[in-house]
Amino acid sequence: MKAIIATVGLDEAGCCGWRSEPLNAVEIEEAISQLADQAFDSANFPYAFLEAFGNKETTIKRLRAGASNKSDLGGVLQTNNIHIATCGNGQVTKTLTALKDSPSTAKAKAKFILATDGTDFEAEELGSGETVACAYRDFPDKFGFFLPLAGITTVRQIAENSFDIRATSRLNRLYVELLKDNPEWGTAERRHDMNHFMARLIFCFFAEDTDIFIGKGLFTDTIAQMSAKDSSNTHEVVGALFRAMNTRVADRDSAGLPRWANTFPYVNGGLFSGNMDAPRFTKIARSYLLHIGNLDWTKINPDIFGSMIQAVAEDEERGALGMHYTSVPNILKVLNPLFLDDLRAQLAEAGENSRALLNLRKRMAKIRVFDPACGSGNFLVIAYKEMRAIEAQINRRRGEPDLRSEIPLTNFRGIELRDFPAEIARLALVIAEYQGDVLYRGQKLALTEFLPLRADNWITCGNALRLDWLSICPPTGVGVKLQADDLFSTPLDQAQIDFENEGGETYICGNPPYKGGTKQNDEQKSDIETVFSPHSNAFKSLDYVSGWFFRFSQYAQHAPASCAFVSTNSIAQGEQVARLWPLIFDRGQEILFAHTSFKWANLASHNAGVTVVIIGLGIKAGRKAVLFENAAGAAPLRREVENISPYLVPFKNLVIEPRSTAISDVAEMVNGSKPADGGNLLFGLDEAQKLRRSDSSANEFIYQYVGASEAIDGALRYCLWIDAENKERALRIEKIAVRVSLVKEMRAKSTKKLTNEGTKTPWAFQQVRQTGREAVLVVPSASSESREYLPIGLLPPGAILSNAAFGFFDAPIWNFALIASRMHLVWIAAVCGRIKTDYRYSSTLGWNTFPVPTLTDKNKADLTRCAEDILLAREEHFPATIADLYDPEKMPYDLHHAHERNDEVLERIYIGRRFKNDTERLEKLFDLYTKMTASAGATKKVKMGAPA
Repeated sequence: MKAIIATVGLDEAGCCGWRSEPLNAVEIEEAISQLADQAFDSANFPYAFLEAFGNKETTIKRLRAGASNKSDLGGVLQTNNIHIATCGNGQVTKTLTALKDSPSTAKAKAKFILATDGTDFEAEELGSGETVACAYRDFPDKFGFFLPLAGITTVRQIAENSFDIRATSRLNRLYVELLKDNPEWGTAERRHDMNHFMARLIFCFFAEDTDIFIGKGLFTDTIAQMSAKDSSNTHEVVGALFRAMNTRVADRDSAGLPRWANTFPYVNGGLFSGNMDAPRFTKIARSYLLHIGNLDWTKINPDIFGSMIQAVAEDEERGALGMHYTSVPNILKVLNPLFLDDLRAQLAEAGENSRALLNLRKRMAKIRVFDPACGSGNFLVIAYKEMRAIEAQINRRRGEPDLRSEIPLTNFRGIELRDFPAEIARLALVIAEYQGDVLYRGQKLALTEFLPLRADNWITCGNALRLDWLSICPPTGVGVKLQADDLFSTPLDQAQIDFENEGGETYICGNPPYKGGTKQNDEQKSDIETVFSPHSNAFKSLDYVSGWFFRFSQYAQHAPASCAFVSTNSIAQGEQVARLWPLIFDRGQEILFAHTSFKWANLASHNAGVTVVIIGLGIKAGRKAVLFENAAGAAPLRREVENISPYLVPFKNLVIEPRSTAISDVAEMVNGSKPADGGNLLFGLDEAQKLRRSDSSANEFIYQYVGASEAIDGALRYCLWIDAENKERALRIEKIAVRVSLVKEMRAKSTKKLTNEGTKTPWAFQQVRQTGREAVLVVPSASSESREYLPIGLLPPGAILSNAAFGFFDAPIWNFALIASRMHLVWIAAVCGRIKTDYRYSSTLGWNTFPVPTLTDKNKADLTRCAEDILLAREEHFPATIADLYDPEKMPYDLHHAHERNDEVLERIYIGRRFKNDTERLEKLFDLYTKMTASAGATKKVKMGAPA
């Protein structure tokens, strides 16, 4: 069975080809659904099931041949994955028990067991004990249960309710098929019409299954009955239904509508106004439409579905279809400390006090939630649903369970750059409002007040860094005096809804695009320049997300508000701290709460997730700040602290800047020597050996050349190292003389003054930092964040340090122990920041600022012994490289133990015991840094941006 691929066009049979990258959740659902629709083949089912979850053809062949099949029950057992067995009728439960008791299941460490007879279907996740039992034809509804088989880290909402992925999958196939036959609908001129058409369909599918339309399946059944099976008039039938929903019942006699369309209610609210055209349908597209309508749309989750569906209309995102879901727990990490926790606390305090409950309800009616990067609106939807839940408790306690909600949907505002997600955000909120009414007031009351839809517009389509937030979400009591005629019509430049919430609260939140400085396109770079250039000239290296933090700080100067954004952790590290946070603090903002670094994972297959922080800003007004310390595999530790620094540690708003010399009594660290040679003084192992063979006297001038990659990966490179004393001997060797002449030629052509001056000494490196006769402690300029320790190497005399690394020359080896410690790693991660996901090292910002207590002779002796033990442990595993030894999955026990001992010795020097966590380490380091820099004789700062 071929896996369905959602990222390419379908052929006439609705099939498509293979792709090498892992399948995403939507593609898996399609493949599983196709498998369930086929006649049951007991012999082939296990292999088809595994293939649907992305197993490669070669893997399936090996299982079929028995080479990798470990089953002892005649089934298929894939090591570390699943044990599957088919069986005779009525034997499913018995077979599942046998799979569970099988010694092979345990030996192969299977995560799942599955048994089916083609009628019934049962499975169990062995780790959790969770089970699935259903009819065979219904097992695609449970596909989310099995997503770990494809390496997808899922969340409970998806595992328990796969509807949103199934709906997205089918809508995507319809979208692709319609564009194939209506290419003009995919052009820039008509893309909005296409997106609007899809939003109308989604509403109709939801409405016909939830009694908004009288008669379950009314929309789908009408199309099936009134459109020809050859699809020749399907577009006309759909268009007639849309016109009916745009026409008031009293006006229909004169509207020329067919009688069969009159059973549909008047909807409008902008959703069914404007262009009533529908794209032409092929037979395949008509079939897709009917299949989508036959899904149970009562199961839709607007907070999940919106994130899924937004990729359907985005060409560049369709390959990631189904990967955009953000889990509710992650969203609540933003919303709870921002304002929801406070509402729940006030609810608890109110108890059964009717007056206190009324005051809380009135307060909630005036709360505005504004997401200036709202996408498909999932933050807004979750905020709305959580507030409705609190309001429902208030109403129950006051004896008013049927009371209409006083929380205006228009108080949930957003800005979204792209047209279709903005459409879906509005629709998702409309659906969330209806579902809330059904849940808390009953379907009868919900239906009486749902239609027609209101024409208010509360989602703005535009560039959040270019638009005026004060106009879109004005200070309370000040409205934008424009009234929208059309909720779902054209993209808007500004908001078109007045607010009636004098004295209300404004909370700004969301997950803006991150984009580091090197990843930004020209338009994004221009956005950042527009935001920051009037206030600072040090904006070019700032992440794109920083624009949202700064825009909020400007907004909050005019409209009291608090915000919380998800961000890459890089804005709380390195030079970005000095460039961004003083601008924010100068505008009166403080960090109210923060989550330290954690993985913001989504549904992508094999996706580890980006490392993020959450930062809440506002005015503390005498309150404590709240710090959530995240650690892998543990719930966040909540701490109330006096202040949270921009490095996200409990400390004052300190900014670390580069220094020319060390604040501690440690060895001097320097950058390696820079060749500026056009590659002519450098060569690999083969070239070095050829030069030695051609003239043995050349060996005197060939030195090992070590930079970051050589120190970590063990690669061998060499260089010519010639000084003034031996240059004459060196230049008598013909091949060396040729290389030197090429260096001179290259430097002479350079436009850089320093390089050009190097023509006077073409036989030497442009910048010489050593003699070549020293022992070298080498510190790579970048190191993977996956390592528990910064790599540091010891090189014997005769090695030349490149300018891609830092080092000490003939330094006491206890300096090695400092660099190799956890203390130094957390300091570097905080104050130096990252290059992509690698730790970025800097001598001026990382080493020269590193606070070390005054070391006694005994301290130095103890640290020397620790450094030696680390080196001896490494030696035991020769020829393993640093990359091998410090792989977190393979680090040898003795080496890890040596590092643990080193950490214990050093940390006892700092505080007399081991630190509890990295936050406590940073607290101590910042405190010591402050004291050391405040003391007399503190060393001079380096100007920001000076070379490290």
